Amino acid sequence: MSLPKFAATRSFHTELKTRINQYFEESGRPMTGDSGLLLKAILLVGTMVALYVHLVFFTPAAAWALLECTLMGCVIAATGFNVMHDGAHGSFSRFPWLNKMAAYTLGVMGGSPYMWNSKHNLIHHTYTNIEGHDDDIDVKPWMRMTPDQPKHSLHRYQHFYFWALYCMLYITWIFAMDYQKYFTRQIGAIGLKPMNAGEHISFWGFKALNLVLFVVLPIYMVGFLPWLAGFFLSMAVAGFVLSMVFQLAHTVEDAAFPVPHPVTAKLEDEWAIHQVRTTANFATDNKVVSWLVGGLNFQIEHHLFPKISHVHYPAISKIVQQVCSEFDVTYNNYRHTRSAIASHVGFLRQMGRAA
Repeated sequence: MSLPKFAATRSFHTELKTRINQYFEESGRPMTGDSGLLLKAILLVGTMVALYVHLVFFTPAAAWALLECTLMGCVIAATGFNVMHDGAHGSFSRFPWLNKMAAYTLGVMGGSPYMWNSKHNLIHHTYTNIEGHDDDIDVKPWMRMTPDQPKHSLHRYQHFYFWALYCMLYITWIFAMDYQKYFTRQIGAIGLKPMNAGEHISFWGFKALNLVLFVVLPIYMVGFLPWLAGFFLSMAVAGFVLSMVFQLAHTVEDAAFPVPHPVTAKLEDEWAIHQVRTTANFATDNKVVSWLVGGLNFQIEHHLFPKISHVHYPAISKIVQQVCSEFDVTYNNYRHTRSAIASHVGFLRQMGRAA
């Protein structure tokens, strides 16, 4: 399968970059995160460590332990949104070593930083919502996420059962999908570049570390059944929260799913317009939501400028909206989280019932 080719015109993207660069020059602020983001990272990682230590080494009562496991799942997701995500894009800090440390939190939590960089930074951020290339919309055969995917009778009910399926994301990610990509050397239709010795060691080292921290040691300390209940609960909560935030950004009724020309593989839009058309924001006026999800409710700004930290998204979103208006590019924005969720459910219903 040939890689899609974007239209050669870049006037929209050029204008966006000019105005965004002007904003940072006039404000005198760096494009990376600030001290507030560092404090948030310390708070989130510290909370995760404290919960882990209390659950594993102090064995609270069952009801309290389940509550803490639920909170652990939320904190894992929040750490991914706020710390790992910016670190992986190199926007967490102006210090490269601090970006690497932030990105490596994913390894401790069970994922592979190498696979994430390939799947998310390189492929998803380039070929967003393009069937066969964007791995984020490939949930086959369990769900139909694009108009170009095959439809099965089961999909008619996907807007009912997706809640349970999303709970399985994190578990399948760290115990199956990373390994599938590693051994097949493939993400969707795109082959992975050869890994060097350090990348192989990093992959297996983080997998082993996560197994020891989240499987072996807890079973030894609290027993198999208590570990199984707590582990599944925390992973299910983390998986559901992660799934919902990322799905609200791209699989909603107003998002586009462009199809490359079958012969030339060309797309109608330039890359930046493609990113806006395939992406949606939600609850951008809600500071609590923005704080919790690491600015990923400003997904349009993130896709256009992934190397700019999310702490700047509320400010630059005004610039992006203005340029979109001038170029007659639709800026998808759901005012509330609930309206974005309703649109996602409506989209799943539509995909399940379409011919």
